[in-house]
Amino acid sequence: MRSRCLVVSLACPRSRMPSFMVATLCVALAVVNGPHALAEGPFALTSTTFRDGGTVDAAQAFDQDDCKGGNHSPQLSWHDAPAGTRSYAITIFDPDAPGPGWWHWAVAQIPATVTRLPENASASGFLKKIGAVEARNDFEVDGYGGPCPPPGKPHRYVVTVYALNTTDLRLAQGRPALMFDHEISTATLGSAHMVVTYGR
Repeated sequence: MRSRCLVVSLACPRSRMPSFMVATLCVALAVVNGPHALAEGPFALTSTTFRDGGTVDAAQAFDQDDCKGGNHSPQLSWHDAPAGTRSYAITIFDPDAPGPGWWHWAVAQIPATVTRLPENASASGFLKKIGAVEARNDFEVDGYGGPCPPPGKPHRYVVTVYALNTTDLRLAQGRPALMFDHEISTATLGSAHMVVTYGR
């Protein structure tokens, strides 16, 4: 919001725009931009099931083949989104998987009024209720697919929430996660992330 005010004051010489008019315009911008116009701190992501730098519990691990987890998507909360945020998206990506990495989750069209997801939001129907759409992950399953790396060195999992400048990325349920990632990148105002690990 401060940068918007500076732009107004610099563009209009003091002789032509008194300070009280600059202040009035700044207030008007805040009203027009709505409740997300002011952010009190940096955009941040928190979780009751994940801790940044911590390890993933069995409840969030994958539940097929030789992986015996609960496959519950994590509880996530975020705050202080950038001004102009109109919706959110979330991804979980494993950069340590062979090749280009592994997409575990991609969600888009989370309304701007929603700033938290309960645990197991993917399978419980919560995301559908709020109008969000989920990608097909690299397990070839729509929705969340938890960690399931091969035995050996633990893998990292990057959990990211994106603040977007649109309410509709024109993505349909079940489209590939890589497509979600591309469309999300075209509309991102800001992002916050945490990194967790899991090994077998």
